[in-house]
Amino acid sequence: MDKRSFSGQLSAELARKSIHAFIAMVPAMAILNRSYTALLLMGGILFYAWAESLRFLGFFPPIISSVTKAVLRKREQGRFALAPITLGLGALLTLLIFPPPVVAAAIYALAFGDSVSSLVGKFLGRLRPAFLVGKSIEGSIACFTVSTLTTFLVFGNWKTAIAVGFASMIVDALPLREFDNIFIPLVAGFAALVMTNS
Repeated sequence: MDKRSFSGQLSAELARKSIHAFIAMVPAMAILNRSYTALLLMGGILFYAWAESLRFLGFFPPIISSVTKAVLRKREQGRFALAPITLGLGALLTLLIFPPPVVAAAIYALAFGDSVSSLVGKFLGRLRPAFLVGKSIEGSIACFTVSTLTTFLVFGNWKTAIAVGFASMIVDALPLREFDNIFIPLVAGFAALVMTNS
């Protein structure tokens, strides 16, 4: 890969993961008003689905379509980009199912653990065993480390933090593509719930 191509891919992936990490605002918003936060997530999912449907049909709503096109990966070219919908759904389901501290840990695993895993795996990952189906050991370690640290900041408990980090890493390593946005926070939230109630 030449320098210009690498730089372009890095810029697009950083922009994509910056948007992805923005979901970390959900726990703070939920402290202020949980119901309004859920409604805002639902509204965001529906609005994006509408805008992306229009883009897919050849109509380009301003701003949202240009942002989507700028951060699309090659495999998403020419098809409906699902990642923002699964991201919103993952956060929404987590918010509806779990109590506040668990919501924070689970969504931080999604926002930060998954984002760092993707960046490290894509640009620094060298060890790609067959059982990881294209993903890297380095990305998995990054997911575990960041998810563990953010959970420790929430709970102040290493046992819970390591359980959430491990759960996040396992789901992140699965070939789920965009659907990891749903399963990472749910599995991480379940791990946090089990550990805090044990």
